[in-house]
Formats: sequence, C-alpha cells, structure tokens
Amino acid sequence: MPRTPLRLRYYGDPILRAKAEPVASVDPAVRELIAGMFDCMYRERGIGLAAPQVGIAQRVFVVDVERESGERTKLALVNPVVAEKAGSVVGEEGCLSIPGIHADVKRHAEVVFEGLDGNGAPIRVRAEGLLSRALQHELDHLDGILFIDRVSAIRRKLLEPKLARMQFDDAGKPAPSTSASPSF
Repeated sequence: MPRTPLRLRYYGDPILRAKAEPVASVDPAVRELIAGMFDCMYRERGIGLAAPQVGIAQRVFVVDVERESGERTKLALVNPVVAEKAGSVVGEEGCLSIPGIHADVKRHAEVVFEGLDGNGAPIRVRAEGLLSRALQHELDHLDGILFIDRVSAIRRKLLEPKLARMQFDDAGKPAPSTSASPSF
C-alpha cells in the first residue's frame, strides 16, 4: 500500500518554532517517517529535511549531500546531538520551508554528530563543508530555529518585507525559487 506523501510546512507554521521531542525507539513508524521524509525531500529538490518541516515534532532529520570528493552522503539521524565542533565558516543557505530566501549564515566549519541511524543503531558522523552546514541547519529545525534567526540584525531587517509578502498558491505551495543554492 503506497504511503501518503508528506507535505512541507512553510514559514509562519507554528510547528517550525517548536522544539521537537526525542524519539523513544526507532520502530516501524519512525522508519516509515524517514522513508516519507526522503521522498518529500527529493520531490522538493532539497538536500536535507527535518521532521518538523513535514509537521512531525520528533527529533529526526534526513540529508543527502554530494561532497566535494563527488561521493554522496545519504543518512537519517534520530535524536542527533553535536559531539564535537571546530572553526567557523560563513556560507549561503536556503530552506525548503522558506522558499525563495537565501542568506549568509555563520556555522561551525567541522562537526561530529552522534545519534541513531534509520535502523536504530548508534552512529557517529564527522562532517565538513556542505554536509556540516546541512547537519547544523537540520539540527536547528529540531530546536525551533530557522536559518533566518542566524543572520545579522541588518540582514534580518532587510528580509522582513520579503518574509511578510511570501505568497502561496491555492494548494498552499510557494512560488518556485530561482536560486541555485541548495535548500535544506
């Protein structure tokens, strides 16, 4: 039986500002959520997606990032935490839940995440570059933080009119983005 496709939640939806709850165990329902999140992320042409972005207040996110080496890193993290962090770097980010808006965000250059994988086994992920940025962006979603919260006060002020004007069509879908930057 095909699963019902998950739908993105957009800027202004209160679930995007709520702190997600820890997952008690990676059971069949969580594995189904993860599969649905990958489906939604690919359908929306993203590289990362957190459960709150599809209306589920659980500490789960998925990413599929191409590294500089050309290798892909596809993974689900359940109850993720940052175990190590080093350095800082500024780079452009976008978000599937805030379409059409991109801004420079300062993040840790290197991180190590720990949590459970999509089967419930402990996992430790060392990341730098775009993968590091994606992991940190998704973790923020689990804490009710949006990337626009991490931009400078001046940049945030400049974004306010655009955020206020965000338009959605009759199906609740935003206008398509024209940016080449990845969205998480």
